[in-house]
Amino acid sequence: MTRAEKADQLRAIAQERILIKDGPYGTAIQTYKLDEAGYRGGADFAQDQKGNNDLLNITRPDVVSAICNAYIDAGADLLATNTFNANRISQADYGLEDRAREMDVAAAKLTRACADAATARNPAKPRFVAGALGPTNKTLSVSPNVNDPGYRAVSFDEVKGIYREQIDGLLEGGVDFILIETVFDTLNAKAAIVAADEAGEALGEVLPVMVSMTLTDLAGRNLAGQTVEAFWHSVRHVKPLTMGLNCSFGATELHPYVSALNPQVDGMVCVYPNAGLPNELGAYDEPPEMTAKLVRGWAENGWLNMVGGCCGTTPAHIKAMAEAVEGVKPRRWHSLPPALRLSGMEAASFM
Repeated sequence: MTRAEKADQLRAIAQERILIKDGPYGTAIQTYKLDEAGYRGGADFAQDQKGNNDLLNITRPDVVSAICNAYIDAGADLLATNTFNANRISQADYGLEDRAREMDVAAAKLTRACADAATARNPAKPRFVAGALGPTNKTLSVSPNVNDPGYRAVSFDEVKGIYREQIDGLLEGGVDFILIETVFDTLNAKAAIVAADEAGEALGEVLPVMVSMTLTDLAGRNLAGQTVEAFWHSVRHVKPLTMGLNCSFGATELHPYVSALNPQVDGMVCVYPNAGLPNELGAYDEPPEMTAKLVRGWAENGWLNMVGGCCGTTPAHIKAMAEAVEGVKPRRWHSLPPALRLSGMEAASFM
């Protein structure tokens, strides 16, 4: 089945029920309490690798596969690869820039294997794989130097090229879609979108892309200053397979922004919140039943086509969410009337 056919299959299922996305790898990996040797897996690296979760795709594929299978067992339809930082910019922190693509290929292959095995066990519930692209730790819209507002640590073409390398690796490994997630900088997301477009063109296909924005404050804006509506206007031309929000806050704090986004999106909406807000130690205390109850409210409002979990959520959270939205009718997306839709910090529409 081609990626375009997989996208059509996903849309068809989303008309029948609310789909379930998986949860995070970062906090799941923390539960294994790996030391530095556990991360490097016997390999000889010049720098300390503790915390390099993406390296585990190579050195500890058993850990990554176990987490993926736990989300499958919890009911996830969409599995995202463990590649949030598997790019040259982020891997520079560990001195492994040249291993980034290898991490992407490995992650995609093992997630594909888990997903295909689950589909084979239950063909009535096909599983899909999204290649995850994180935002990197560089920003194209904001200067890292307060004394030089025009300075940028990277250029648009550099970021695009780095994303292109990552996307090519994920495609080689067999992903169905590309997920551009936790977008705090709209320009970074556009670099990823252009990279995906060029990667698809090189293969002679239109590559299905999912986009998910993150908010950096309770005013409902990303780091670039855009509202959710303005961000949607900035990326709508791509016709994303799904548009939505992730990370940011818990479901309580995300509620008004999920509401604001819904009438704007003429496609599927996917939201995956944190397990509440972190405590003073950076841990997440919201239990699965609370997250599920909040998500159930979104579903009953007709706001969801897909839902999952971000920071602090566990397979138990994903299972509780899946049970909470079971039987609730999915969001019905609609065509929007023709209009001139513009975006700066705010959105503007002219009929």
